[in-house]
Amino acid sequence: MLFAMKIEQFEDKGLAHFSYAILSECAREIVLIDPARDPQPYYDFARAHEARIVTVIETHPHADFVSSHLEIAQTTGAVIRVSRLLGADYPHQSFDEGDSFTSGKLTFRALNTPGHSPDSISIVLSRAGQDVAVFTGDTLFIGDVGRPDLREKAGNLMAQREELARQMYHSLRDKLLPLADAVLVYPAHGAGSLCGKALSGASSSSIGDEKFGNPMLRDMSEADFVRELLQDQPFIPKYFGYDVALNKAGAPAYAPGVQQVQRLAAGADLQPGAVLVDARPEAEFKQGHAAGALNIQQGGKFETWLGSIVGPEEQFYLIAPDEATREDLIRKTAKIGYEALALGALVGTPDTTATLPLLEVTQFRQHPAQYTIVDIRSATEHRDEPLFAGSLNIPLPELRERAPEIPAGKPVVMHCAGGYRSAAGSSIVAAALPEATVFDLGEAVKSFF
Repeated sequence: MLFAMKIEQFEDKGLAHFSYAILSECAREIVLIDPARDPQPYYDFARAHEARIVTVIETHPHADFVSSHLEIAQTTGAVIRVSRLLGADYPHQSFDEGDSFTSGKLTFRALNTPGHSPDSISIVLSRAGQDVAVFTGDTLFIGDVGRPDLREKAGNLMAQREELARQMYHSLRDKLLPLADAVLVYPAHGAGSLCGKALSGASSSSIGDEKFGNPMLRDMSEADFVRELLQDQPFIPKYFGYDVALNKAGAPAYAPGVQQVQRLAAGADLQPGAVLVDARPEAEFKQGHAAGALNIQQGGKFETWLGSIVGPEEQFYLIAPDEATREDLIRKTAKIGYEALALGALVGTPDTTATLPLLEVTQFRQHPAQYTIVDIRSATEHRDEPLFAGSLNIPLPELRERAPEIPAGKPVVMHCAGGYRSAAGSSIVAAALPEATVFDLGEAVKSFF
């Protein structure tokens, strides 16, 4: 007889993050793994199943989002389990290889799987003595593996990327691949996450399917694996180290953090020198905005780009077109722990005197040499899909620092791959180079591919 259980996967699409609730139905107990910042969905799940949350496991101190592990533990009395290597600043129980615990008839055991970080663990779930699933955190993804270059400057333990890449090779081959082919694989992220470079759009897999289809698990030497893993990793957002530290310490409660952000009227006095993050649609922004404002639109991956363009040492205001959007922006900001940096959130821009001109695309198409073309895609995108000969490549996350490199003698045209990034990029360059005429190619870029 197999004892009843339920594995519930929660998805945050904006951050491509997966978290999990494992319910032991006979004991009415829930174990959470890698919960998101907002704990309410887990409380709702527990209430719906008349169960209690008894344990929260963190596979590592996350860089790309803030976890609610401490808040959940303080609210429910649940035990937090993490690797001793994490050096957690909050009350916890060490959970490393050789450690296990039970919830009803379910057994959870830890595997130390360093590679993405020195303190990464994976959790094997067994039922009736048989391994059922493994929760791999940022070690093994569907179709990819975790990046090894995020812990050179953050966390309790720091390691060079080459060292972590070698550890990843052995974690995968010595710890995870020996599990039975039928064991289900549940990662912490899916496609779109910056914690890997080629994640599948699938939300789960199996050890057998990953052996067959994951290119990083094919037969190769350690040296070849390290070389391939380190090649073409995506950029590291400014906020990643900040979130590692926040998760190591344990973040403040979510709802009070959201509520503490001041809701301001458009005419309110604003603190001089603060960054203005204008999330209105790009067309509305171009027609009129406050001088120096950055156009990071609500759509797309707002929280990722906010934390990539604005550093954790800065303070900022949020500007929204309406109250519902303002509340959404504040919640997104809190997902990466940036609510503490927000000086306030406004409905409507405080000023409309600054504008951005519209590009005559036909003229640009016929005479591209008359413009300075700036490609703000990643270096890999620029290399693999070149669009304009002689264009200057400055990736968007570097643009605020590198805008002075752009020659201003000719009109400047900013482009990305679809228009979202170039809206932000053109606002950055227009503010940095007031003497230049700055155009945004926007969605018209798609006609050049």
